[in-house]
Amino acid sequence: MRKISIYAAMAVLAGVVATGCGGSKKVSSEKGATEIVTPLSGKEYRSDKDYFRTSQSGKSPDLATAKKIALQNAKAELAGNIQSTVKAVTENYTNQRSVGDKQEFENKFEENARTVVNQSLNDVKIIGEKTFKEKDGRFTYYIAIEVSKEPIVNNIADRISKDAKLQLDFDKHQFQKTFDEEMKKFENQ
Repeated sequence: MRKISIYAAMAVLAGVVATGCGGSKKVSSEKGATEIVTPLSGKEYRSDKDYFRTSQSGKSPDLATAKKIALQNAKAELAGNIQSTVKAVTENYTNQRSVGDKQEFENKFEENARTVVNQSLNDVKIIGEKTFKEKDGRFTYYIAIEVSKEPIVNNIADRISKDAKLQLDFDKHQFQKTFDEEMKKFENQ
């Protein structure tokens, strides 16, 4: 009887150590494949109608370097997501409006948007982080970040309103509506 309780205690301890130290957990097996759960990958870490979000990881023998890698990767992905959304909004918006020189408007609009995106990355908020020490001594650091869409929309509108030529063809209400429609697409992913 005593041998069984010792084995049971060892099994529980091994399970705690295995799930507490690794970066992912084995969830289920199907046809020889194992599903892996990545930290910070749930719905609350995905972009939605109000926030751009992303999560990334970094691995290094040095914890500070692992954190820098993860944050740099996350910011790069976030910037790409924002820029592609703004590009889609710009194209949809200019197609809805009868803008005089469509190409010039789009180019100047995107130039202003790029500047706003770069500035917005300074307002990133960390919404989750996890650190793991691997068996080989390296650290794996996971980070989830977000930035609100509202300041992005407002900053783009402000920059455009300062450009007399762009302002002639710009309707903030219509732009906001188009941006909101594009952001709602994240909810359906």
